[in-house]
Amino acid sequence: MKRANGNEIIQLFESWSPKKLACMENDPIGLAIGTLNKEVTKVLVTLDVNESVADEAIEKGCQLIIAHHPPIFRKLANLRTDTPSGKLYEKLIKNDIAVYAAHTNLDVAKGGVNDLLAEALKLQNCEILEKTYSEHLMKLAVFVPDDYADELRFVLAKAGAGKIGDYDSCSYSTDGKGRFRPLEGANPFIGNVGEIEVTDEEKVEVVFPTSMKNRILKAMLNAHPYEEPAYDLYTLAQETNEYGIGRIGTLSEPMTLRQFAEYVKIQLNVPVVRIVGNEDDQISKVAVLGGDGNKYIHIAKRAGADVFVTGDMYFHTAQDAQAIGLNIVDPGHHVEKVMIKGVAEKMTALCENAKLSVEFIESEINTEPFIFI
Repeated sequence: MKRANGNEIIQLFESWSPKKLACMENDPIGLAIGTLNKEVTKVLVTLDVNESVADEAIEKGCQLIIAHHPPIFRKLANLRTDTPSGKLYEKLIKNDIAVYAAHTNLDVAKGGVNDLLAEALKLQNCEILEKTYSEHLMKLAVFVPDDYADELRFVLAKAGAGKIGDYDSCSYSTDGKGRFRPLEGANPFIGNVGEIEVTDEEKVEVVFPTSMKNRILKAMLNAHPYEEPAYDLYTLAQETNEYGIGRIGTLSEPMTLRQFAEYVKIQLNVPVVRIVGNEDDQISKVAVLGGDGNKYIHIAKRAGADVFVTGDMYFHTAQDAQAIGLNIVDPGHHVEKVMIKGVAEKMTALCENAKLSVEFIESEINTEPFIFI
């Protein structure tokens, strides 16, 4: 195991929860405070960053905080240290503690906040509630001498091309004849300068997500025996790598809305929930979305949800949900705290696999601002 740099840790984090998944305009994600250009041995994972969390990071010797809610949500007009937020930033900077925020990208990421909530509720056959991100597939068709086709297919597969669903190393080949004449100054792998050459070739075709284009082309060009490989590159209508906000799945056994509300309190570890709907309604299909899900009630209804579990439900939105026959269970915004354990475990596994010596510490500070009496 080797010592880790802050940049290495965040590169691993973003391999799982990349910034491109953010689904809120101008979401202030990424490095918010400090620098990643330093050695990091301990990382505190938290839902929010307040002064108590900063004190916890100092006490536990952490050099980096990974938070779900950005500590700087709007652009600063000034940085005064006689305000509560200014004192917090001053304390973090003076103690050389960097803060990195992963907000809606962590909501959307596979294994992120919404998957963790669905897992906590033990939902089965989960799907995305609303798609927010996908990539088009591309197809590479490259012409290569017969004797080198297998090696090229192997290199392309190793680079990530040819993965379709639960299959990898997928490709298609067509036999044919390649014709070319090397000109003066060429250094041909096959044939002679000034002479027409005809050789047996295969057209090897593979598909891959658009984001992998540079990697795949680099692998192909490095492995290809020709000085000037011939290839075609297409963008396909077919999409892949679909991500989205919220999840929808089914309970193992139906229950009434009243029973389900009690179940949510236990599974999400909250003292109270608000509900909208008939307490005797049968609940089987459940939509869940961490944080504020007000604008998704119609999407949940169209998806066939019997109940929508989300926080911060507004009065008039609750009335709208009631009007369309959608039951609501509101356990509050703070249930997103499931990300603390989830992120710590995921990042521990990623760093161990990368042989980086880093300890991820789950924050013990309760940042729920509400007291229930």
